[in-house]
Amino acid sequence: MRRPLGVLAGLVSLAAIFTPLSPSQAETATAAPAALAAACRVSVAKPRLSTALKIQSFAVRRGCSGPALLRIRIKRAVPGGDPVVKSGATRKGRITLAVPCRRGTYYAVATDYRGHTAKSKPVKLTCSPSRSTPSPTPSTPPPASATVGTAEENEVVRLTNAERARGGCGALGHDPQLRAAAAGHSTDMARNGFFDHDSQDGRGFLDRIRAAGFTGGTSWAENIAAGQPTPAAVVQAWMNSPGHRTNIMNCRFTLIGVGAVKDSTGRIYWTQDFAAR
Repeated sequence: MRRPLGVLAGLVSLAAIFTPLSPSQAETATAAPAALAAACRVSVAKPRLSTALKIQSFAVRRGCSGPALLRIRIKRAVPGGDPVVKSGATRKGRITLAVPCRRGTYYAVATDYRGHTAKSKPVKLTCSPSRSTPSPTPSTPPPASATVGTAEENEVVRLTNAERARGGCGALGHDPQLRAAAAGHSTDMARNGFFDHDSQDGRGFLDRIRAAGFTGGTSWAENIAAGQPTPAAVVQAWMNSPGHRTNIMNCRFTLIGVGAVKDSTGRIYWTQDFAAR
C-alpha cells in the first residue's frame, strides 16, 4: 500500500509508504474485529508555541474500525480549577486547535466518546519566539561521506543519487543535521510504534529539521517507509510511488539526511529528509 500524503505550502511535499499486507496479515485483520477494537487508541500532543506565536495542539484517533466523534480541549492550569481555553470536535479522526498565546501552563485532553481518552503532559509557555544564531550558508553542498550516518544509510544516499543521475539531477550531499533529524524520527517511530510525518508531540518534519540545527534553505521534503529489509528495497519502493519519486527526483534539492532504525522485532523504519540551500 502506497499513500502519498500530498503537498504542504506549495514548497514542501510529503510522502509515506508502507509495505503491503501479506494474504495472511490481511485475513487476520479482517477476521479479528476484537483485535482491531483493542488496537483503537486516541493520542493528543502537548501544547506548543507555533511559528505564528499561537498555542497549538492536535489529537488523533488511530487503529479504529469505525468513526466516532473525537473531541480535543486545550486547558490552562490555574489555581482553583483549569478552564478550557478552546474546544473542538470532528469525525475525521484528526483535529488541530490553535489559540492566541497567553503566558501560562497548558495541557490538552482528547476523547472519542467510545471510552478512549488521552491527556498530554503540561507545558509552560512564555509566548516568546525562540532565538537562534544562523550558521554560515555553504556555497556548495558537502559530498556524501561515510562519516555521516551508518553504512545502510549511506547506501540509501548512494542509490538515491544513482536514480537522480539517471534523471539528470545533481548528487545530494549527506548533511549531518538532516541526518540527525531523519534518524531521530526513525528512532521515534520504531520505539513508539507509529508511522506518520507528524511526531507524537505535534512536530512536523520541518520542526525536526530546525531542531537539529539546520538553518537557511528554500525548500524541504520528507519520505518515510517501514518494513523494507534493505536500502535497495526501500529506494525501489520509493521510486515506484509517484509522490516519493517526485521528492527524490526534485533537482532543486542539494542535501539529504537518511535515518534507518530497527524496532524490537527487526522491522526497519526509514526516513529521508531533503533540503535545498
